[in-house]
Amino acid sequence: MSDHRPEAGFGGVGRGVVVWAVLALPALAADRLGMNEPRALWQQLAGLGVLAVAVALARRRPLAAFALGAGLGLAAAPALFSVSYGPALATFALLLGLRAPRAHAAVAGLTGTGVLGAARIALTGTDPVPEALVLTGTLLFGCVLPWLAGRYWRQSRALAEAGWLRAARLEDGQRHAEERARLRERARIAQDMHDSLGHELSLLALRAAALQVAPGLADGHRAAAADLRAAAADATDHLHRIIGVLREDDEPAPLAPAGESLDELVARAAESGLPVRWEDGHPAAPAPEPGGPAGRLLHRTLREALTNAARHAPGAPVVVAVTGRASGTTVTVTNGAATGPGAPSAGGTGLLGLRAAVTSAGGGFEAGPHGKGFRVRAYVPAQRTGARAPAPTAPFTRARRRVALGLGAAAGAGLVLVGAAFGWYAYTETHAVLAPSAYAPLRPGTPYGDLAAVLPDREAHDPPTDRAPAPPAGTDCHYYRASGELLVSVDHFRLCFDGRNRLAAKDVVPGAGRTGEAPGTRAAREETAR
Repeated sequence: MSDHRPEAGFGGVGRGVVVWAVLALPALAADRLGMNEPRALWQQLAGLGVLAVAVALARRRPLAAFALGAGLGLAAAPALFSVSYGPALATFALLLGLRAPRAHAAVAGLTGTGVLGAARIALTGTDPVPEALVLTGTLLFGCVLPWLAGRYWRQSRALAEAGWLRAARLEDGQRHAEERARLRERARIAQDMHDSLGHELSLLALRAAALQVAPGLADGHRAAAADLRAAAADATDHLHRIIGVLREDDEPAPLAPAGESLDELVARAAESGLPVRWEDGHPAAPAPEPGGPAGRLLHRTLREALTNAARHAPGAPVVVAVTGRASGTTVTVTNGAATGPGAPSAGGTGLLGLRAAVTSAGGGFEAGPHGKGFRVRAYVPAQRTGARAPAPTAPFTRARRRVALGLGAAAGAGLVLVGAAFGWYAYTETHAVLAPSAYAPLRPGTPYGDLAAVLPDREAHDPPTDRAPAPPAGTDCHYYRASGELLVSVDHFRLCFDGRNRLAAKDVVPGAGRTGEAPGTRAAREETAR
């Protein structure tokens, strides 16, 4: 384990160097290509050093790395946006969302960056409104959106790991469930064997008892019938002890469906010699299908009740009643007093198992003495197709929805602000235009009050002072755009006023990259010369 740590550390250092080189490239290129204001060499080297420290802190201290990147952006431009450090700011915001476990510190860092940027614009900004809009757009698109993307990435990875872990647990649970199902199936088979064979042996004992008392039977045959009846009773007890121990009181109906209806079960018991009849001589009311859960449970209840009557109350009349309704079916089995000695009770669990099965199906079960005999009554509700429960929303889906809403809200707010910023830019630029035809007649010495009627409402917010000639001493100069074109560099008119507020000088400043003046401004200059 320890042999791999140096390699891992070397790999981490190598990746950090690569990240630093990628983030330092825009800073060096922007300075070389003139995309930033010229900076001293020590400022460039200091910026590269701060980037190196931020990259080193990005893995364990992502908030500190983001704070250093934001500090570089604010030092380079009050509005936070700069070509040199903009990519680094977005990268550190992405890493902040990816590696910071909680959002509170990150929100505080983003808010602090916005507050510091607003304070710097208010103190040192040249045109606060456009700069504030640029600051807001940079915060949204350069900080908030990358941070949300990092959080989405982090949540996706965490939820994917949790999903694999849950899948492994579900697989283990499925194996355990299959093992439990096999054990339960064995118990159900044993239970069904006990109930079915016990019922058949009880009917066999009834037939032997009827044969034993039949008239005209030889003594040897009568003794054989008695032995057969005793053997059937002993076999029932042995079956209860051997197979009945596997019964589970809370088990539902056996897996194998009963192969006969309630009418057929009663008829077969009557043919075996059990004095059983339908109440009032009527057959059973319509009952559920024998193969369904309710039909199997009713068949099991009736079979167990008839078996107990045959074993414990021989010779007693048995009355069966079935009442069917839309909500469910009730079966009642009542036997009278026994006319002969019955089999001793071995403390079986047949009635207990029936009670648990019926109540687990939502029904009701009663069993107890009734008059001189015993009564068993069970209500089994009709089988209903349960409505499918709606699947719970996965955590991954909820997390994706929250992140998508956050990204959508940030993107929407950013688009609105960008649109507002562009609208403000268009308004200020078009309202700072001094037409060449209005510029040409202006004469030095004219008071400012006489010129106010032809001058625009606003001045150019970003005047080309670096390209303009040196103004006359003691004058205050105003710059106006010569054209309303947007997103391009246009010619500017400069009007300088002396201490008495009179026009002292007028100049045309060509746009950046132009070798000459535009036709309108050239005509204005020629008109002024004449």
